[in-house]
Amino acid sequence: MIEGLFVERATDRHVRLRRCLLRDGRQTLATPTGFNRPFRLGAAGELPQRALARLRTQGAVALHSDEPLPARRFIALGARLGRAIVETDPAVLPYVENEVILNLVSRHPETDNIAIQPFADNFLSLHSESSGQPLPRQPRYIVLMCREPGDRRARTVLVPMETVAARLSDRQLTLLSQTRYQQAGAPSAILRRVGNRPVFSFRDFMAQPFAWRYQAADGAGADTVDAAIRALLAAMYAPDAAVGVRWQRGLLVVIDNTFFFHGRTAGPASATHPTTPRRHLQRLRIAEV
Repeated sequence: MIEGLFVERATDRHVRLRRCLLRDGRQTLATPTGFNRPFRLGAAGELPQRALARLRTQGAVALHSDEPLPARRFIALGARLGRAIVETDPAVLPYVENEVILNLVSRHPETDNIAIQPFADNFLSLHSESSGQPLPRQPRYIVLMCREPGDRRARTVLVPMETVAARLSDRQLTLLSQTRYQQAGAPSAILRRVGNRPVFSFRDFMAQPFAWRYQAADGAGADTVDAAIRALLAAMYAPDAAVGVRWQRGLLVVIDNTFFFHGRTAGPASATHPTTPRRHLQRLRIAEV
């Protein structure tokens, strides 16, 4: 077993690709398959069986309600997929209601404070949800509902994990399957298999160092592991891999956390667009039961 610290370099290929995709808006994002015609929720907020079938096979589905659901019905919709995870992070508690709904409201200008970036004009780097947690604590589904789209330049970005894995060599895949976060608590390997699908538990930490642990005794060195992580990041941000959700009021999106990385493009600077309504999404994290 070896341990190391991955630190990105300004010359890394993924740094430029990330900037093009998430910050500068240079990359045109296609709409996810089927999202142009979202399924309508039933009168009681039930999920259509065809929507559930698409979620199982494609990993994401869009639904539409004439008005955003009230909290009780939003939580009930999540309960049809599994168990809503209680939000306990002190940094986000001011934005939580009913213990499980996180209000993602763009209230702050761009900031380096990681804790409040989800509530600011920042882009959010690609990640799988709760990637550093043990598998039982990682959500299976992320449910997002739009209450106010704000400026529609800020889009939720989805990148298929299968597409990312296909861009990596067999050796890189093997290295990543033996690499974990260094933190305590038995985090899962960066790469595992669910049936025939590759599933990543990983976050782009950007400028923040990433402490890893490589568990195989095959003579691989720290430079080799770092190179595999760089290749993974470049594959995540590769051109034409990403699709983008264009939000509108009443739109709901369910994302399978084992199918997609997700992130967010930057919104307009609130200081220079003071009359633009603040983007407001609500989020549930759903554990499989």
